[in-house]
Amino acid sequence: TVVTMSENALYVTYARQESMVAVLGGFLEEKGKDLFPAELLERVQKLKGYDLSEQTKLTEVMFLFQKFINSLSSDEQLRVENELANRTKDYFAQHARELTSTVIVKINAGNLKIAQTGSVPGNLLNQFSLDEYKGNVRMATTFSGGGGLFGFGGGANESGNDVYVLDENLNIVGAVKDLGLGERIYSARFVEDKGYLVTFRQIDPFYVLDLHDPKNPVRAGELKIPGFSSYLHPITKDLVLGVGQEGSQVKLSLF
Repeated sequence: TVVTMSENALYVTYARQESMVAVLGGFLEEKGKDLFPAELLERVQKLKGYDLSEQTKLTEVMFLFQKFINSLSSDEQLRVENELANRTKDYFAQHARELTSTVIVKINAGNLKIAQTGSVPGNLLNQFSLDEYKGNVRMATTFSGGGGLFGFGGGANESGNDVYVLDENLNIVGAVKDLGLGERIYSARFVEDKGYLVTFRQIDPFYVLDLHDPKNPVRAGELKIPGFSSYLHPITKDLVLGVGQEGSQVKLSLF
């Protein structure tokens, strides 16, 4: 969980993983109807509604899938497996933001009652990825495209990073999406109407976000430098210190 507090509210978040059986059902409905018999598709859809553990449902789905594959000739098996590898990669790329989400709960500081709940795609890094300013909540998240289905799909798809602005009822009113594709957030900081973000894989993209209009947040600046910053600290309203490393050396950067 990530927790932060403002003058009037306590915000508590937790990660939520989408049911893999539901993901399987969505894939089969959207891209697998011509690969599998109707009976298998119907049984998977029914499994989604059963009061069973997620692991039990997955075990049953894998059994159904393997039984079908074993009934095919070797050439047909190869064709179906190749189609699955290609289609699952495309499916996860299109539905990447639906696989994991962060639920946020707003608790009234006066009576400790739950005031609102909401959610955004992706996962938070730490408490600096969550902030409230003038009644709006800002959240910086990383999402991943996931791996394959049934053991196919070529591994994880490209990750990405978003910043969401929520109103006092925790509804999303604005967003800046697809920051640092193929990378993940290493540090984040919100200072009044600005946001600062560092993503990393090989170089350090430093992003500046203009958040003065909650319904129209924009990426205002970007700088790519070697190494990365794993902590951002506001020195003044317009100066941010980045603490991280480049190679094996500690690096301090003033932005």
